[in-house]
Amino acid sequence: MTSYDMPPATAARSDRPETLQDGALWRHTLRVPMRDGVALAADLYSATPTPEATPLPVLLERTPYGRRAQRGSDQDRAGAPLPRPEDLARHFTDAAYHVVRQDCRGRGDSEGTFVKYLNEGPDGADTIAWIRSRPWCDGRVVMTGVSYSAHCQSAAAAEGPEGLAAMFQDSGGFSSAYDAGLRMGGAFELKQVTWALRHALHSPEAAADPVLTEALLRVDVTGWFDAMPWRPGCTPLRHLPAYEDYLLEQWRQDAFGDYYRTPAIYGRGFYHRFPDAPSLHMGSWYDPYVRSTIENFTALRERKSAPSYLVMGPWTHGHRCETHAGDVDFGPRATLDGNLAPSYLDFRRRFFDRALGRAVTDGGDLPAVQYFLMGGGDGRRNAAGRMRHGGTWRADTHWPPASAAPVALYFTADGALSTTPPTAPAASVTYDFDPRHPVPTMGGQVTSGEPVMSGGAYDQNAPDARVHGARAPYLPLDSRSDVITLTTPPLDRDVVLAGPVSATLHISTSAPDTDFTIKLMDVHPPNADYPHGFAMNLTDGIVRCRFHRSREHPELLQPGEVYEIEVTAPDTANLFAAGHRIRLDVSSSNFPRFDVNSNTGEPEATARRTVTATNTVYMEAGRASHLRVWVDGGPSALR
Repeated sequence: MTSYDMPPATAARSDRPETLQDGALWRHTLRVPMRDGVALAADLYSATPTPEATPLPVLLERTPYGRRAQRGSDQDRAGAPLPRPEDLARHFTDAAYHVVRQDCRGRGDSEGTFVKYLNEGPDGADTIAWIRSRPWCDGRVVMTGVSYSAHCQSAAAAEGPEGLAAMFQDSGGFSSAYDAGLRMGGAFELKQVTWALRHALHSPEAAADPVLTEALLRVDVTGWFDAMPWRPGCTPLRHLPAYEDYLLEQWRQDAFGDYYRTPAIYGRGFYHRFPDAPSLHMGSWYDPYVRSTIENFTALRERKSAPSYLVMGPWTHGHRCETHAGDVDFGPRATLDGNLAPSYLDFRRRFFDRALGRAVTDGGDLPAVQYFLMGGGDGRRNAAGRMRHGGTWRADTHWPPASAAPVALYFTADGALSTTPPTAPAASVTYDFDPRHPVPTMGGQVTSGEPVMSGGAYDQNAPDARVHGARAPYLPLDSRSDVITLTTPPLDRDVVLAGPVSATLHISTSAPDTDFTIKLMDVHPPNADYPHGFAMNLTDGIVRCRFHRSREHPELLQPGEVYEIEVTAPDTANLFAAGHRIRLDVSSSNFPRFDVNSNTGEPEATARRTVTATNTVYMEAGRASHLRVWVDGGPSALR
């Protein structure tokens, strides 16, 4: 039975409305039935106590974080108080919308069992259908939300719901969770663990059991990360079996199979079902969902007649009102508010008004692509202790920008990146990769990683006690013997890089399986504040070699045989100023962002032993390992 078929006896009930905002806002508590009989809690906000008197478009947000909870990702303007849910609703009810905020299944006041991501497609479609059947809805539902609420949008859209009139996906919305969000290149993203630990504390189970709450509060997170791999009943979530079960299931699902083809986490396979409706895809260069954000924009723009828009800022996950990410500041032009719109709420309202064909008198036309080009600052330390990297907003009709073209930068055994392909008949670099001593994560496209990792831009020359796994005397990462560092000479002019990033590696290994990682950096020259320079991370990627032929069917390597592999990193946009250098680090681990390959050929979720792998990267004629980036002006810009 679908929600279209729900008999009146099972329809959601509304309690007596309560007045808010001095009578300017009314809240009605709803119980929305799903096709399996589970009821999900929701709030309807309207400008009057009788919303059915004026049917309007409905703005829907679905969340696992509490429909009445304040969230940092809802920040509207820099320096302003964090808005409450009723403040957000009021902005839209004043603009002639009704607003519905709903707790996801098994979260907040909703019934059922929470399983991360996988229920959000059917539940979202049922919710949209039910809303459209209410007398207060004019038949149009628009969806909004950040992070998990953005995932909820693409999950619902993949079900092909009638009446979904527009989407504003901010920092989420899976194109393929196998490629970004759950895994990258076959490696498991361990932010899934820290997210689960954080939100287990706010689960209905913990709310009902103070002993469970205390057990979760006492979990030594960093200690558990040093005790991997884990086993059922022997994980930091062992006190909450429902969460442990779904987490271990995610980790065990290492190949691309039916699990990852679920519509809720695989928009790529279901774009044909997405409604032909306007969509805006917002992300940031230090967000885990860069690839999904750009792919969703590109795919829907190509497949649908309705317009799609892309906005990419220099922030970490959902921090659009901040000028910094990690230890780097991008200047006053970096925020969304005050630059692209007066506020985040205004920006969203203008988009929805346009999408619904309403008159928009402020803001002008919306460019298809707006992206923040990082770089151009003086590289000195500001009063807050962050490096001034600078940047500016640009607009374009395409991504990558129309002026950019792909450029190959070839590796040399003496550590250079060159536009000239190698001619040496034999050249390579070999190192030992010991899984017991992985390269520590220093920033990057990370969210929900605390206390073991934080996202953003950091000086890769200067790890410190904040970095999980770093040890005194805290030497630069390129001092490690298992890191290959490749750089251009100091640039004699500004170079703009904007678009996809990948590396083709010709490799061999002594192990049946191993990983290779890449990390792209902008190396600032030394100055009085940073006498060692500042190696600023831009983007990084990883590949698990047993998936070198197929994501569906892993195949172990033959020791000593040479393979060609592709390592893809999320897109970025950066101006490398004259005097700076482009740097790429190649290694075999990035922990705790990703799980560590045991090098034994066993799945990481079940392995108990490790071996050291001797890994080789070839840089010779016929085996020309190289970095591929998109550069404004193409190859001539680097000659």
